[in-house]
Amino acid sequence: MVRENTAASDVCPHPSTLRSVETDAELLGRLQSGDEQAFVMFVKRYQMPMLRLACSMVSDQAIAEEAVQDTWIGVVRGIDRFEGRSSLKTWLFRILVNRVRSARAIEQQRRLPREPSVSPDRFDASGQWAEPVESWDDAVADRMDASALMPVLWKALNGLPPRQREIVLLRDVEGLSSEEACDVLDIRPGNQRILLHRGRAGLREILASEMKKA
Repeated sequence: MVRENTAASDVCPHPSTLRSVETDAELLGRLQSGDEQAFVMFVKRYQMPMLRLACSMVSDQAIAEEAVQDTWIGVVRGIDRFEGRSSLKTWLFRILVNRVRSARAIEQQRRLPREPSVSPDRFDASGQWAEPVESWDDAVADRMDASALMPVLWKALNGLPPRQREIVLLRDVEGLSSEEACDVLDIRPGNQRILLHRGRAGLREILASEMKKA
């Protein structure tokens, strides 16, 4: 039986809930005016993407988490000075990358040097494919469903060299443009293209190997 004395708060969502789909640009004004609810929404939106990126750059999760927390402190202190020359997301990731790079200086090197995930002779002098890459097998979807593929994808991603992993995360997971990724990592467009090609190729080879087992 429905209660007739249901409180208004139980029926009508709070205005902040209705605005939960605000874009970053719409949140910016509220953030700069000191709106605490807007900051909570912003943290919920980017906490996990930031932690993924930080964890891709350092092997110690505690260091990654500390870098994320330092980034939020930097956002609070610097939001008034944000001029909109880049997207809010790009600005946030750039702060994080700088924090992680600083933190990484105290992390001991735990991994041995890796061999290139893809043979260099597969690329020409400009970093492009020497020969066109064959398209994915149309039967892939029938042989490995999404639920089985995701753990393999993340395992393969974690197996890439750090710089390739960072680029693939920013471009293919977080959806940044090439220009934004270059801005975040402070690298040249040519380097970005080479790293992205090699990272994607490394994932492709690992996935192809897994699908042969399926």
